[in-house]
Amino acid sequence: MSNISQHDTVTTAERSREFWRGVLLAGGFTAVPRWTTNPVPGVGEHEVRIPDELMAALRRLANDVTVPFRSVLLTAHAKVLGALSGEREVWTGYAAEGSPPLPCRLTIGGCTWREVLLETARAESELLSHKDFPVDDIRRELGFTEPLFETVFDMAAGGDVELAESTVLRVAFVEHDDGLALRLRYPTDVLDADCAARIAGYHLTALALIAADPDAEHARQSLLSAEELRFQLHGLAGRSRDLPDRRAHELFEERARTHPDAIAAVHGNRQLTYGELNARANQLARALLARGLSREGVMGVVTERNLDWMTAVLAIFKAGGAYLPIEPHFPADRIARTLSRAGCRLVLTERGSTTTLDQALESLSGVETLFIDAASAEGHPDGDLGVDVAPDQLAYIYFTSGSTGEPKGAMCEHAGLLNHLFAKIDDLRIGEGDVVAQTAPQCFDISLWQLVSAVLAGGRTLVVEQETILDAKRFIDKIVEGRVAVVQVVPSYLEVLVSYLAQHPRELPDLRYVSATGEALKEELVQRWFAVQPGIRLVNAYGLTETSDDTNHEIMDSVPGRERVPLGRPINNVHVYVVDEHLSPVPLGAPGEIVFSGVCVGRGYINDPERTRRAFLADPHREGQRLYRSGDYGRWLPEGKLEFLGRRDSQVKISGFRIEIGEIENALLRVPGVREGAVVVTTERADRSKHLVAFYSGERPLDANALRDQLRESLPAYMVPSARIVCR
Repeated sequence: MSNISQHDTVTTAERSREFWRGVLLAGGFTAVPRWTTNPVPGVGEHEVRIPDELMAALRRLANDVTVPFRSVLLTAHAKVLGALSGEREVWTGYAAEGSPPLPCRLTIGGCTWREVLLETARAESELLSHKDFPVDDIRRELGFTEPLFETVFDMAAGGDVELAESTVLRVAFVEHDDGLALRLRYPTDVLDADCAARIAGYHLTALALIAADPDAEHARQSLLSAEELRFQLHGLAGRSRDLPDRRAHELFEERARTHPDAIAAVHGNRQLTYGELNARANQLARALLARGLSREGVMGVVTERNLDWMTAVLAIFKAGGAYLPIEPHFPADRIARTLSRAGCRLVLTERGSTTTLDQALESLSGVETLFIDAASAEGHPDGDLGVDVAPDQLAYIYFTSGSTGEPKGAMCEHAGLLNHLFAKIDDLRIGEGDVVAQTAPQCFDISLWQLVSAVLAGGRTLVVEQETILDAKRFIDKIVEGRVAVVQVVPSYLEVLVSYLAQHPRELPDLRYVSATGEALKEELVQRWFAVQPGIRLVNAYGLTETSDDTNHEIMDSVPGRERVPLGRPINNVHVYVVDEHLSPVPLGAPGEIVFSGVCVGRGYINDPERTRRAFLADPHREGQRLYRSGDYGRWLPEGKLEFLGRRDSQVKISGFRIEIGEIENALLRVPGVREGAVVVTTERADRSKHLVAFYSGERPLDANALRDQLRESLPAYMVPSARIVCR
């Protein structure tokens, strides 16, 4: 061999080595969604013939674009993997002639099918030019032991090779006497026959779309069949339930008429019967109307969690106003911004709860306050008002954290409120005599169903004092003594209760359901719950303020057999979709954004058209319905349940409170002496609970406690970094 040819050989080998090093070091792994409810060992096969007309069109396209025909098939395969994984860069095994499958990285970028096809042909050509290099040598050199792919694209072996242990899907194109066929082979403990048929259909649809218009925008074209689309839009929706043509407060009034002497609510040593609570709410409602409260007029409520608070909520509903909860301990600046954004001109409050409210009102003009006890003493009639309140009328506004530093006021209507209340009554079986614990802070949307669901069903609301909640023993005592049947807490607090019960075993004789919400519920905590209370059902409740609170319930009487605890099925009358960036449903099992449609979807953010426009849209699949984009990512499970995968933005949940990191960072940057700031979530404490850590830079370090005090002037306590504040 001449020196020149030796040099060329060495150079080729070096190029191949560098190519494969680059491929392997780039990382990446494309997983196929697991989809079977009956995993059994074995290998399944699904074959479908590609129509002759489609084959002819694809070959013409390959000639026109001057790419190999196999590149057209590989493009369709890449598109399917992108749809199944939700990724624009996908990895598959490529079975080339005379070699084991090679790792093939493909990008589904560009705008048109033609652009994707050309990029796929380029990537395939480059891979084939290096196919003879021993890739396993590079793998061993880099210390890679895990599989690099779990799908294989096969144009070489005709699909007859044995399915490797690490392969979940082998896609082969097989020549028969009557034409080309697509053959899928798969392990039956990972995929079922229906799933394989759908994946084969995605390939055929992708090929048909490429042939029909190679210059079409591929990202806007769905691979789903009409049957699957129909199933996702309607078959996975919550069951249809007829709701009474009355509002929540009217159903409470009916209960008050039939059982006026039954106990409706208890707080500490104080209790009210249905008749007393209804009469007090009627008097207060008339006091509000006398002060000019109009239809959908925003009515602020600044009280502690007590029976006056419950009276105020019912009074506002009866008068046709919109309830706006504000915690009395919030910073004055936040109270002022909330009242201003909501356009609130009248605030119900109580003596002893006005310290920061008074400070807030110093910066506002035209806002009146009304003490609840003073209004009750005015002597208004206590009969039902009969004010006409429509289903689509605004019921309440809850403010949540906003990334711009300005909180967002989510508006929800009476129909959505009632639907959610009945979902709780139905699914948690709340009936006459049942006690529901009210534990959540007023600004937390779950506080509302905890407050009023029981009195719609003839049950009783037990408002649990905050100092009791802070002590696990006292809380458990209260649950037992109050004969509570239903309680809802955030997972971090459930962890506290489980730890206490593990050390102090105790029967909870009346408790039937414990609902966890506000944070991701971990399987380990579910295991621990059923270890200490195997007879009490645990409910994983999921939803958002903008969707009238919870939209999904996963009701468990044992530990689910999954790594993640499912979110469950949609509640009655709620439609949930998992979609791509263009709001088209993604394949079953694929990750996508969780969006909501139907009666649950609120009206938008009050006096905030820009943020409303981004999140609240017309449902493209159901005419006349609103759709809400949650920003949460999830996927459907084979059981028809939803699984949560994470957030798409900087929003997090800590102790059940929804927090935009950007809002805290904006507040941090307003502190004198802070030049730059960043906030992160950490789980560095022993209990692995989430906490906020702030980092900042400045000319000199600031006292951490003083900095926290300054943050508390504009942020609620739950948004102030508690773990560490670090100067860098």
